[in-house]
Formats: sequence, C-alpha cells, structure tokens
Amino acid sequence: MKNFNNNNKTERVEVMALFGYEMTPCQPLSFKRPGDIETEVTELLRTQIRFAGQAAIHIFDVLIGHKQARLEFNSMDLSWYLTQAA
Repeated sequence: MKNFNNNNKTERVEVMALFGYEMTPCQPLSFKRPGDIETEVTELLRTQIRFAGQAAIHIFDVLIGHKQARLEFNSMDLSWYLTQAA
C-alpha cells in the first residue's frame, strides 16, 4: 500500500460505501486512489456534516489498519476526497 495523503492536500478518490445501514446513513467501506489498489476501511471513528453553500460535506474519520484518515463526501457533485491522514 502506498503512503496516505501525508501532505494534507485534498485528493479525489473512489469510495465503496454502504448507504442506509442501521443508525449510520452512510459508511465508507474502502477507497481507491488513482493508480493504486483498493484500501479497506478498518473502522469508522466519527462522522460530522459541514455546510458549504448549498452543499453538505459529510466527513468521515476512519482507521486504515492503524493509521487514521479522513474521507469527505460532497453531496452536490457526489464526489469523495481523501483530505487528511495522520
């Protein structure tokens, strides 16, 4: 697996997510960076929503193995971004 987004820049990713599951309306299961293999999300730590104009940005703090990462979903254009990894 390649290094995560260590420079804290926003990177567009493809995400496999489960929608409408129990009390969590959306849960990312895995993501794929351009030119990389699919990376499994080990655990969902926290979710929050921020509003930017008419868009709702759904923020998911997740664990990838033992590393923490942040995925963001833009409700207007239905795009996913890897925005932070520790």
